[in-house]
Amino acid sequence: VAKGLIKGFTGVDAPYEAPLHAELTLKNSELPVEQCVDQLVMALTAAGALSGHAMPDGLTPPDGGVHINRITTAPEALLARRKEAETLPKVPLTDIDVNWLQVVGEGWAAPLRGFMREGTLVQTLHFNSVLHDPNNVTGDYNSATTDWMQSSFPRERVSSPVPIVLPVTDFTRRQIAGAGAVALTNAAGVALAILRSPEVYELRVRELIHRTFGMTDDEHPYVKELLKPGKDYAVGGEVELLGKITYNDGLDAYRLTAEELRAAFKAKGADVVYAFQTRNPTHAGHAFLMKDSRQKLMARGYKKPVLWLSPLGGWTKASDVPLDVRVKQHQEVMAAGELHPDWTVMAIWPSPMIYAGPTEVQFHAKSRRAGGASYFTVGRDPAGMPYSSDGPGHEEGDDIYHPDHGRYALMSSPGVGGMQFLGFSKVYYDKKDHTMRGKDESRPDDFISISGSKMRKLAALAAKPCPPTIPSDLIASKCIPPGFMVQKGWEIVSDYYIRQKTGDWVPYSKQLGGLPLAPNMRSSAEQPFGKVAFTAHFVGADGAQISPWHNLALYPTASEPSFVNFVCEIPRGATAKLEVQKEKPFNPIMQDTKKGALRYYTYGASFFNYGMLPQTWEDPAKKGFNGTVGDNDPLDVMDLSSRTCKVGEMRKVKILGDLELIDQGELDHKIIVVDAEDPLAASAASAAAAGEGGGLRLGRVPVERRAARGGVGERVEPLAHRGRRVRERLEDGLGGVAGEGGEAEPAPVKVGGERAASAVAGDGAAVQHPAARLHHHHARHRAHEALRRLVHREEDRAAAVRRLLERLEQQPRRHGVEARERLVGDQGASAAARAQHE
Repeated sequence: VAKGLIKGFTGVDAPYEAPLHAELTLKNSELPVEQCVDQLVMALTAAGALSGHAMPDGLTPPDGGVHINRITTAPEALLARRKEAETLPKVPLTDIDVNWLQVVGEGWAAPLRGFMREGTLVQTLHFNSVLHDPNNVTGDYNSATTDWMQSSFPRERVSSPVPIVLPVTDFTRRQIAGAGAVALTNAAGVALAILRSPEVYELRVRELIHRTFGMTDDEHPYVKELLKPGKDYAVGGEVELLGKITYNDGLDAYRLTAEELRAAFKAKGADVVYAFQTRNPTHAGHAFLMKDSRQKLMARGYKKPVLWLSPLGGWTKASDVPLDVRVKQHQEVMAAGELHPDWTVMAIWPSPMIYAGPTEVQFHAKSRRAGGASYFTVGRDPAGMPYSSDGPGHEEGDDIYHPDHGRYALMSSPGVGGMQFLGFSKVYYDKKDHTMRGKDESRPDDFISISGSKMRKLAALAAKPCPPTIPSDLIASKCIPPGFMVQKGWEIVSDYYIRQKTGDWVPYSKQLGGLPLAPNMRSSAEQPFGKVAFTAHFVGADGAQISPWHNLALYPTASEPSFVNFVCEIPRGATAKLEVQKEKPFNPIMQDTKKGALRYYTYGASFFNYGMLPQTWEDPAKKGFNGTVGDNDPLDVMDLSSRTCKVGEMRKVKILGDLELIDQGELDHKIIVVDAEDPLAASAASAAAAGEGGGLRLGRVPVERRAARGGVGERVEPLAHRGRRVRERLEDGLGGVAGEGGEAEPAPVKVGGERAASAVAGDGAAVQHPAARLHHHHARHRAHEALRRLVHREEDRAAAVRRLLERLEQQPRRHGVEARERLVGDQGASAAARAQHE
């Protein structure tokens, strides 16, 4: 046969006979190989001989087989959607919400295309999977509003281990009721996405916690976030990102979308990708796992395995190593060749950490499939943590999950598709060859366990490399074994633990900047909005710092007492609690903090600009309504104008009324205004003039029944009556006398029965208010709710204000004061001008 003596034995030398009825004809003499392969695969798939999803780039497809990318990038479409977002009801997002928005918008939770609707959430909680209809045979099941009586379902299921929900308050629920779409906004009020066909439902938080975490621990860091009061509802629906989400923290270059990441793997010639997730600095033990995984893959026949070094970038608990520290340390590990750049791609994964152990690690693996990973390296106790409080059957510090369960659950879980796992047990430091590896039980004394807590202690001690003979007590010797970590990487980690409380870190992916500032404001690029030290200073025409409280005039001109100057602190839609700082020189605007954390309004997106009146003060030593006293702050303002102000912007406004709030014995005024250039200003002025002796009232007057309990009350007094009362407060204010826009002379300020020097002059020294107590957060919420009852939707603003003014015209005289009286008593004007105003 080999010599060809027997003819026709194998049939190779026989004439070719074409089939009579060929199922597929490949003209391989005319078509390139790739095209022939595509045709063959398509034919085999149609015949049912192949299952699964196509991999055009040779990498693992995401769950559902479809790459999800909800980012709007085309310039014209992006401009149109941003304009649309300006007209939509707003849903404010927290830092965690922004992280989840990036996850669903970039396709990391495929086939999910937005925040979970209620039916999707129920499936996730009960099955750790969701039904998927890739061919849309059930009428767009994946984006349809939940139908509890539905009887026909798609049969394909994909992994969905963790709930991805958007919690909202009842206030927000009412604000967006009936809307066909809503805008999702960040803390600066900037729209990041549009959510279509919103489905609002009750968020059963306790059920979500028990089914996701399988335990009870209200001090658990992510559980604590879920249990924050007020978020009793959730909004589900598909999202359209208004451009790629960025954070402006110096790390955006490492934030690759799933599509960008797959392109990076292809550029390195990867024939397989394996992912390693980390939220810790990379020590030699981690490097051992990653390098050993690569060797195992090459032993299986792969030629170019590429490592995806995947630091978790979303929200993490306060005790975790900050994101910027981890990324910089990873860079040094790669630069040293420990993880060689030729076969390593470092890219931040955007998800927040929820610390849900075996359940969460399944999501970690699922999400890496969206990036093209076929293998996932998993170690001991993935996504686990100890209890944060004592409880039935456990004590604080006990492991919530068994260290071996997470890896086992992942490797045996359904819905993982073709992904395979590279599991490892705990690794130790080998004193003989100075490497990290599994323990050799034949010489146990040669191995040291270096726990995370031990590493942190050594880093805080600025431990140096140990001598050749490794001591048994590393802490006492203040040394780190050679080879435990790349030296420059160790220096970065050590620097963090030494300066942990004083350094300026990026704890997780948190958007910085983006807050619109007026041209007269100055802030530091090194301390942008979103950082605790963010400070916005007011400057004059000469560029010198000025005080908005003392150097700006209350009245635009002496001849227009019906109008005042309003200084914006919080633009409409922003949630950051920004305010003029009474105790700081020149009274800049900063964000309020509590226990070192930035504070935000959480009830919903405001429909008004919020700020203060310059040269006004509510005297805490003067008793007013029902025995209450002033709150020791400037007069607060709620601007109902359609125009969104910038931080620090001063606008000429018309006064419509005054909302009084009582908070723990303090009376806090919210002056209601409209911009002088707003179309409503003209009708407000004419209606007020026609309403001789008229009264303006908003909502109920529950203040009497609540004040006795020291609680919070509200009322809006008639415009005329408020003109007299607020004028009295202005006249009892700072007391400095100067020309318009000039510098007020220092005057004593009464504070809680004590006197303190008010050093408010050209030097811009701070006003000292040692007895100050701030209640803006609660008071602003109450004011927001009171106005919402009349201006509950943005498009109803004009009609609502007209209704208010009609009431003003219909009210009889009150307190013998004419309605034409206005808010007067400019503390910056001369005595003669003030008399003229009165």
